[in-house]
Amino acid sequence: MTAFKTAKFKIQGGKPLDGEVKISGAKNAALPILLSTILTSDTVVLKNVPDLADVKTSFKLLQDLGKHCTYDAQSGEAVISGAVTSFVASYELVKTMRASIMALGPLVAFCGQAEVSLPGGCAIGARPVDLHIKGLQAMGAQIKLDDGYIKATAIGSGRLQGGHIVMDKVSVTGTENLMMAACLGNGTTIIDNAALEPEIVDLAHCLNKMGAKIKGEGTPRLEIEGVEKLHGCEHSVVADRIEAGTYLIAGIATHGVVTCLNTLPSSLESVLQKLRQANALITVDGTSITADMRNRQIKPVDVVTAPHPGFPTDMQAQMTVLNTLSDGVSSVTETIFENRFMHIAELIRMGAHIEIRGNTVICEGVPQLKGAQVMSSDLRASASLVIAGLAAEGTTIVDRIYHMDRGYEHIETKVGSLGGIIERIY
Repeated sequence: MTAFKTAKFKIQGGKPLDGEVKISGAKNAALPILLSTILTSDTVVLKNVPDLADVKTSFKLLQDLGKHCTYDAQSGEAVISGAVTSFVASYELVKTMRASIMALGPLVAFCGQAEVSLPGGCAIGARPVDLHIKGLQAMGAQIKLDDGYIKATAIGSGRLQGGHIVMDKVSVTGTENLMMAACLGNGTTIIDNAALEPEIVDLAHCLNKMGAKIKGEGTPRLEIEGVEKLHGCEHSVVADRIEAGTYLIAGIATHGVVTCLNTLPSSLESVLQKLRQANALITVDGTSITADMRNRQIKPVDVVTAPHPGFPTDMQAQMTVLNTLSDGVSSVTETIFENRFMHIAELIRMGAHIEIRGNTVICEGVPQLKGAQVMSSDLRASASLVIAGLAAEGTTIVDRIYHMDRGYEHIETKVGSLGGIIERIY
């Protein structure tokens, strides 16, 4: 029997990245927007949808539920039509993508009931679904946990009811799930302590185009007036701020000059501030952001992750790599997920001087990282190891890159267009 071979990246480092890269649509906006199409039988046309493993999983999930999906990866256009004919999101699909939990709210809102498997996804610590469950209960849903499934029923009229939800902690997927559910509820729902991320704002904009009545997106208080039904629309997914930040850091780490096109600079302010502190020359021109690190020394930067508009947890691993190459000592503190330092041991294999102290890492900069064989543990850890490999002396092999395929569109092509030497091998 032949062993299954997973893909790896072979990276030849030490070459400055130079050039322009077009930023794709945001994974973290595309996934909830795709699942929001459960709320209508009409046709929804989505543009700027990135060609990612998680997006393909979302299409499979929608098709499993009875929707019809077509997707042109070249143009990034997806067309979703038809009504859901099933209210069960199976374990086989949900286990590969945590975002599948966001089918729960739309399904119970549209069908009056939902069965969604408890989710899988990246191994970056506990991300409990209790916030989703409590919010749906506040809207009158009856919830049972049975055989690894969350089973929700809109009791009474078969429709969810307006309610006042105060989120115990800020949750992006929790906010998105409950916002979608409330769109077809009877009456008005208030969500307090809502997350503020640009991807939530984008979802709200798409839902409003579908006929929803959402106010307050981008603020801690959302007000959703339920409507009888939603209709089709056309919407373009917002640019991926994490992909943009990743390429900017790759340019800085390799002492090159990288321009990210098709970005939303206002969504990246906390990251750009830290990159300027790291001594990068950052310029913004409309929807373009340039990082120029030619003939400049990387300075150490202290970082504490926080919900938006703070420094994003999804940029923590990439920023840690930059600090390992800085001229001095810095700290990176992770406040969102408790298990997001699994890339540290791999960076140490490449010669980084890093010490973990609780939820903080102390980085003592080194002049040069060295190529090595490393293994990624999650999506953003993969990105950090690719950046490290591009900056390092010699050859780096990054194993288990299927994580990266979940969140970075055509990365070899984009890195190659900037002059980086990266190859997918098996």
